[in-house]
Amino acid sequence: MSSHDTPKPVRADAARNRTRLLDAARIAFASEAPVSLKRIARDTGVGIATLYRHFPTREALVEAIYQHELTQLCADAEDLLGGAEDPAHALRSWMDRFADYASTKRETADALRAVLASDIVTASQAREQLCAAVQALLDAGTVTGTLRGDVHADDIVVTLVGMFTTTSLAGGRDQLGRMLDLLMDAVRRPAP
Repeated sequence: MSSHDTPKPVRADAARNRTRLLDAARIAFASEAPVSLKRIARDTGVGIATLYRHFPTREALVEAIYQHELTQLCADAEDLLGGAEDPAHALRSWMDRFADYASTKRETADALRAVLASDIVTASQAREQLCAAVQALLDAGTVTGTLRGDVHADDIVVTLVGMFTTTSLAGGRDQLGRMLDLLMDAVRRPAP
């Protein structure tokens, strides 16, 4: 193995800067104001060159945020199951987290479309990750007898995306909450 095959270790200060940049960018993209990369760098306390060293384009920054949040959302399913929550309650809590995750994507929609169009991250990869998280919740609910065993994770994910898309145009979070409750009523195993 040549020295070219070994990845160069990341300095601790560079790793901290990258994390701080991602945190500041997440907050900035979630705000209503237009997002300036210079402002993100300034809010982080680094120069714009440092931002561009980590994220050479706006799309690279959006991709990193998207990947981080998607990974966290999917890990949340296991965290919820690891707690004392009943799997049905864990699924409903995860649905709320999905809604929070999806709502932040509106602000980054154009850049996210460019990321998905570039095939760096594909919609099918994201869907697979989401389906795996939902399947873990469904499986746990089937074992405890609180969720139906004939529900497909893919159907849940597609339904969530459709519900969010519809309510983001009109109806808002209150309507989405009611629709999520209806979805949960459909996937719960009826009491004997």
